[in-house]
Amino acid sequence: MADFYAILGVEKTAADDDIKKAYRKLAMTWHPDRNGGSKEAEEKFKSITEAYDVLRDPQKRAAYDRYGEAGLRAGGGAGYHHVDLSEALGIFMRDFGGFSGLDDLFGGRQGGSSPRTGADVKITLQLTLAEVASGVEKEIKLKVLDACDRCAGSGAEPGSRAQQCPTCAGQGEVRRAQRSFFGQFVTVAPCPTCKGEGQIIESPCRKCRGEGRLRGDQTLKVQVPAGVATGQYMTLRGVGNAGARNGERGDVHVVFDVADDERFERDGEDLYTEVLVTYPQLVLGATVEVPTVASTVALSIPPATQSGQVFHLRGRGLARVNAGGTGDLHVRVQLWTPERVSEEEEQLLLRLAEVQRSVPTDRGKGFWAKMKEALGA
Repeated sequence: MADFYAILGVEKTAADDDIKKAYRKLAMTWHPDRNGGSKEAEEKFKSITEAYDVLRDPQKRAAYDRYGEAGLRAGGGAGYHHVDLSEALGIFMRDFGGFSGLDDLFGGRQGGSSPRTGADVKITLQLTLAEVASGVEKEIKLKVLDACDRCAGSGAEPGSRAQQCPTCAGQGEVRRAQRSFFGQFVTVAPCPTCKGEGQIIESPCRKCRGEGRLRGDQTLKVQVPAGVATGQYMTLRGVGNAGARNGERGDVHVVFDVADDERFERDGEDLYTEVLVTYPQLVLGATVEVPTVASTVALSIPPATQSGQVFHLRGRGLARVNAGGTGDLHVRVQLWTPERVSEEEEQLLLRLAEVQRSVPTDRGKGFWAKMKEALGA
C-alpha cells in the first residue's frame, strides 16, 4: 500500500499549506513537460499528484488516515481511483496553472532587452459526451494581437528604425550603487527611459502607435482527443498574442468543459448507468437494451437477479487519454414499480402476495456488514 505522506515527503501532521508546497516542488521537478516525455518522470508525476489529491481533501485524508486506501475505496474517497496522466495534468493545472504565469512556472521565455513574448490566451471549449467518446475536431475563433502589417511588428514608422537607448546602452536596465553603514549595495531596475526595452522609437508607426501589433481575429482547428474530461486542457504553442515589437507569440490554452449526460455518471474513463426492469425480468431473466454513449448494447440478465445488482461491460466506457485501452460501462439494474396497474395486473399481484407472503429470513450479509468487512473493522 502506498504511503502518501512519504511520497510527498511530509509528516502525518503536516498542515494543508505544507502539503501544497511539497507537491508543487515535486511537481515542478517531475512534470512531463520538463523531462522530455520520460516514462519514469510520468510515473513519478502521477504518483505525487495522486497523493496530493487525497491529502488536500479533508474527507479523503480522514478516510485514508483511518483505513488507508481501503477506506478510500469503501466510500470515504468519493470515487477514488488511481489517476492517469491526463487527470494528473488536470489537477496540476487546476491548482497551479494560473494561466497568466505559465511561462514563469515552467522557466519560460524571459530575457533582458530582447523582444517580450506575447501573453497567453485561455479559452474554454464546450464538448458533449458523444464528442468526448470518439474525439472530435473543433474550430475555435478568438481575438488576439497580431503583428502590425504597416511596420511589420517593429513599432517604427516605415523608413525609420528603433535606436539604442542612451540611458541603459540597450541593456534595458540600470544599476545604481549606494553606500551605507553595512557597505555598498547595488540595485537593478528597469530603465526609466525605454521602459526596459533597450530601444527607443523616435518615429512610432502611425497605425499601431509604436506598439508593433494590432488586435485581430484568428480561427484555429483543435483536434480534441477521445476521453478528455472537464478541467483538462490542451496547449497550442506559438499561436497566442504576438509580443510587442516583434516579440514571440504566446500560447493558447484550450480548457475542456464536458456537458453532463443525464444517462450516465462518469468516473474517469468509466461510465455508470441505471436500467429499470420488471419483476418478471429479474426473476426469470431477460435480455434488455442498455444505452452506450453512441448507441445501445444488449445485456443478458440471468434468472434470480436482485434489484440493484451491477453488471460490468468491459471496454464500453471512454478512451483513456494518453494511454491505451478503454474504460468500462457499469450497469445497475433497478426494479421498476408502476404507479398504476390494470385490474388484471392487480389480480395477479394479489395472487402472488398470497403465495409469497414474506422475504426469506436467510438473505446473507447485509450492506453494513459488507462495508465493515471492506474497512477491516
